Amino acid sequence: MAKDTEKLIRQLSLISYLMAERRPVTALEISRDVEGYSGMNEDAFARRFYADRSELDALGIHLTVNGPSDAAEQENYSLRPEAFHLPAIAFTDTELAALQTSLTLLDGEFAYAEPLRLALQQISWGRPSPLEAPDQRSVALGITASAGDHDHSQRLTKVETAVFRAKTITFDYYTMARDETGPRKVDPYCLLFRGGQFYLLGHSHERGALRVFRLSRIRGKVAYASKAEHDFRRPADLDPRSYANRAEWQFGAPVGTARIRVSGRIAWQVQRHFEAFGSITPAEDPADTNAADAAGTGEEAIVFETPYADARLLAAWLLRFGEHARVLGPPELEREVAQRVELLHARHAGELAVADEAPVAEGAGEEGEPTARVRRGTPADSVIRPERFARLVTLASILIEAGRRGEALEATDVCKRLQFCESELREDIAVLNVVSFGGGTYVLYAELTDDGRIEVDPEPYADNFARPARLLPVEAKALVFAIDLLGVHLHPGLLSARERLVEALGHDPTDHGLVVAAAGADDSEMAALVSRAIGERRVLELNYYKANEDEFSPRTIEPYALTNGREGWYVAGFDLEREAVRHFRLDRIRRAEALERTFEPRPEVDPAAGVDGWLRTGEVEASRIARVWVSPQRARWAREERRVHRELVDGAVVVEVAYAGTDWLVREVLAEAGDAAVLEPAEAREAVLGAVERLRPVASR
Repeated sequence: MAKDTEKLIRQLSLISYLMAERRPVTALEISRDVEGYSGMNEDAFARRFYADRSELDALGIHLTVNGPSDAAEQENYSLRPEAFHLPAIAFTDTELAALQTSLTLLDGEFAYAEPLRLALQQISWGRPSPLEAPDQRSVALGITASAGDHDHSQRLTKVETAVFRAKTITFDYYTMARDETGPRKVDPYCLLFRGGQFYLLGHSHERGALRVFRLSRIRGKVAYASKAEHDFRRPADLDPRSYANRAEWQFGAPVGTARIRVSGRIAWQVQRHFEAFGSITPAEDPADTNAADAAGTGEEAIVFETPYADARLLAAWLLRFGEHARVLGPPELEREVAQRVELLHARHAGELAVADEAPVAEGAGEEGEPTARVRRGTPADSVIRPERFARLVTLASILIEAGRRGEALEATDVCKRLQFCESELREDIAVLNVVSFGGGTYVLYAELTDDGRIEVDPEPYADNFARPARLLPVEAKALVFAIDLLGVHLHPGLLSARERLVEALGHDPTDHGLVVAAAGADDSEMAALVSRAIGERRVLELNYYKANEDEFSPRTIEPYALTNGREGWYVAGFDLEREAVRHFRLDRIRRAEALERTFEPRPEVDPAAGVDGWLRTGEVEASRIARVWVSPQRARWAREERRVHRELVDGAVVVEVAYAGTDWLVREVLAEAGDAAVLEPAEAREAVLGAVERLRPVASR
């Protein structure tokens, strides 16, 4: 029998024995009566028992240890039922339905789909199966937290385990800024998920400081640095949210605080979505110099102050707003922005000199390719797997429940419910059949018959496993991760469900696990309003900012679904004036009002039609292709995000950018802050030049 299987039988038997005894027992009694310890000498038992206690403790199952009693000189051990069983959580039907829907939406591409499935099995005990989800048409996902291809998902699995076990890891890492790969030794503290990517926050032994590593830039295998059970203790005062919820320009040590004047035309957008990254005050000269600048808003200009660590990234964010944002200080940031505007002008005025094409290197493209995405509906071949311990205790409760009802189970149904194959089911049943309470009394006896049915005979003491076990760390993490990923975009009830879950667990799993970073645009109130309108089938009136055309547009729509894509969350709705389906980005809806007027869903409307297309790739059906030159300094980032058309001998690249509207392409090029220039088509190149001409007076003030 494999060592891991022996360990599982031993640990489950230990839990069974302690709960069945309902009294403190000595180590001598445990060594004599618990399956797996008998036959060991005193030293071997001490080592195994200590290791088992440590693993159970890490799983959140804490044994009570009392000092020697008058009757015995040994310590006494017990397991309170509340330390093993999950307390009842009074989810409402709405909350539970939202949780169940999250599994259906995420299953197949979500890196934590399997532990999420087990977690939902536990928390919905005695309620309808988590697989019987309600209609999911109110939300469609173009972007989920996929583990990526086989290599990337294996790295994620290893890092996840290392975080859980407090194991120091080693790996080779490609540092984008220095364009070099080198060895790293890291104490992994937690995982972050931001912008569709997983990151590792940990203590770098080489730097002697906290660092953030993007998992897709890890090369080769991730290995443990030692064979010890644990290698480090995470700092008690570490708050991973302080690292997750930063703007892009705030990664690293601050070098200054920017003061940016924002016109009344877009002040509402900056205030709503970016105030968390700084502070906002009224502008000293609130009246906009350009009368058209504030037209249609009724709002005055503001000053946005934000600490920054990277002047280029802040300039890139600023330039997206065109002439509606201007740097007031510090002087070095003013110069940075002015220089980048001039660089944009120089690279679009006249013909841009481009280096010769570089010869193709042998094996090029093997490591630097963007992360492969798992096909929708097909589970990744190596995603985060729940601990087998979790699967076993969940299976035990399912079997015992069926046995008490005198019902046989279909093996295929159980495999589908827990997402494993028949061979794994056979192995797990074999393990559970030898889990003992001591004295030859077993938890259950189950048999998989030739016709694919599972017949179960539960023992009297099986009650201890007939209730759901506590959520293990990876299960709790998966559940909260799904809630934080979808939040009010799925249903406002998810947030109240999260509160109930944290209360039942006694802690927030994100404190020591996986943190979902802020999306940058806080649209939670708008998402909640739209979500309610979708559920109530109420017509929405929108005041929508079309950034590409820099204009406000009134829209009246029938809202069908919230969808996410490369650039954020959208509401998919039937535009009553244009008589067609349109998608509206939530962060560009200045105002929305749900009318009393209701609507019946149109059968021809499919709000998820773009999920496998433009929402994921950014390429709409009417897309054209622009060839864009990217400087040697930024070429490495471009290779990671874009389709490379040509490699040039000076290190620059020419990439292909799909676009439907020229105004959108102009904003994308402006956001590269002078490190990119349109080569073709000519009209797009001229459009960028025109936008830069309008920016020059603003940047040079």
